[in-house]
Amino acid sequence: MAQPPAAERTGDHADPFTTEIILDGLSAAAREMFITLGRTSKSPIIYEVLDYACGIYSPAAELIAQDNGVTGFLGTLHFAVKEVLEKFGGRIEPGDLFITNDPWTANGSHLSDVNLIYPTFHERELVALGVNKAHWTEIGGKDPGSWSADATEVFQEGLLFPCVHLYRGGSLNQALVDLIEANVRTPDDTLGDLFAQAASLRVGGRRVVALCTKYGTDRVRAAMREHARRGTERAYKALAELPQGTFEIHDVMENDMAGRVPIPVHLTITITEDRFIVDVSGNRGPVASAINGTGVGVKAQARTVFKIISDPHGPVNEGNFAPVEAIIPEGTIFTAPRPAAVSIHWEYKSILGDMIYRALAEHLPHRISAGHQLSTCASIISGKRDDEYWLVVEPQLGGWGATAEADGQQGQHPVGNGETYNLPMEVIETRYPIRMERYEFDTDTPAGAGAHRGGLGVVKEYRLLDPAGGQVTATFGRHHRAPWGVAGGEDGSPNRIEIVPAGQDVPAVRTGTLARHPLHEGDLVRFITATGGGWGNPLVRDPREVAADVKNGYVTVETALQSYGVVIDPASLALDTAGTAKTRRARQ
Repeated sequence: MAQPPAAERTGDHADPFTTEIILDGLSAAAREMFITLGRTSKSPIIYEVLDYACGIYSPAAELIAQDNGVTGFLGTLHFAVKEVLEKFGGRIEPGDLFITNDPWTANGSHLSDVNLIYPTFHERELVALGVNKAHWTEIGGKDPGSWSADATEVFQEGLLFPCVHLYRGGSLNQALVDLIEANVRTPDDTLGDLFAQAASLRVGGRRVVALCTKYGTDRVRAAMREHARRGTERAYKALAELPQGTFEIHDVMENDMAGRVPIPVHLTITITEDRFIVDVSGNRGPVASAINGTGVGVKAQARTVFKIISDPHGPVNEGNFAPVEAIIPEGTIFTAPRPAAVSIHWEYKSILGDMIYRALAEHLPHRISAGHQLSTCASIISGKRDDEYWLVVEPQLGGWGATAEADGQQGQHPVGNGETYNLPMEVIETRYPIRMERYEFDTDTPAGAGAHRGGLGVVKEYRLLDPAGGQVTATFGRHHRAPWGVAGGEDGSPNRIEIVPAGQDVPAVRTGTLARHPLHEGDLVRFITATGGGWGNPLVRDPREVAADVKNGYVTVETALQSYGVVIDPASLALDTAGTAKTRRARQ
């Protein structure tokens, strides 16, 4: 078996205790960057939802410490740092601060996710680079909120920053700021978020400099190297616990506004004694829609998913990704060339991750759950008041799949969103002309039955109160194909969107994708998210757990009988033990 490289030796090593203190200090610096950005930003998508991440990297673009709201950003910050180092190299000076959101070189997501990178110097020597990546509610483009379900090329999706200076030697590039202000619909919020990101990075830089001042640059560098060495060692140890072989999996991409039909896709995962290889070769080409991906995005997703399934609880650093390789021939739907539209990036990343999970689920029953809502289920409800735009931009919660040990989680964000939150109803009703009429678990749709049950999705209803009207854009993957069950567990239910016109009770629209659908005063937007898949044979689920689910309203009396063979008295909701035993014997 291939072994991780030994740590580089220098003449100035920190002792183990000092090493831990330095690493804790770097981790604390990343955390302080995260908190600073959240507390100083202007947009709810950042300070409420936590749609951002912060990291500290070595001068070799190696991840040292990270604090993230969005799990999907775990594997991406590296590429923004790498672009700065490759483009500017020895020309980087103290006080420089760079901006980039290029999906093909630095970002791997959409233009709305903007990276700022701040090289940190101690005694005029580059010692680290701080980076953050945050979702801007507005970055221009053809539609309010910038990401568009029906964009056909990247030029329609907003401003693209090709790794340029925001600050040079500490001086602000005012021309760039003026350009941003002139091209976004909510300039106050957008620029507020921009400067919050810059402030966050400077906080992190000061903390790194303080560590170098106290312990010496050589010792800080030695601690960084040791951290990466440990991460590499853990990565190869975890790789050895994964099943070796080649696993090919097929699925469908959804939310194609051009053809409006699911697109077949496939993925090959090869696991050897020293490599974890994700291969997107052979997929069809890009589409005239916003669901295309980029090679950087595939690499980032491969890194993130490997960390999740191999060593989810270990410290995060560049060594975690040592075994990961991505085969990314240009020209597939996952590796679209410029100027393809890419603003609904979460759909291609979600399906890539889900295919890896599904291919390995039965081989790693204690690590991977059954299928979940998968999609970020992102939405934009927008309008204009007094010539000013208002925008409600948020992800939605859904149901997770069951595991070999437990029922699926209910009302949670998907894997890619990680430690993010929903937008509080109080914030929505206070800031926007919307009344929230319903937000609860979807108890009307059965979750995937199994020895362990899938988690419930949610129902969320928005009533538009603005006489001027508005519009809604939303993209809910897993609309055509429900989350998958495992080991005899049943599939869950899909995500869906409904529009109920004012004064009516019956939806006029039922779909999984909308682009600028017009809304009138009194119209109701209803989002219903997926329920998770089940794990194992439903007929072996403890009848007492089924009875408890019925009493809690999670399972109906009819579903208890039909899916679980459990007989519940409809009047008292009491478990009929004898009737259940008889029913289950008849089905065996």
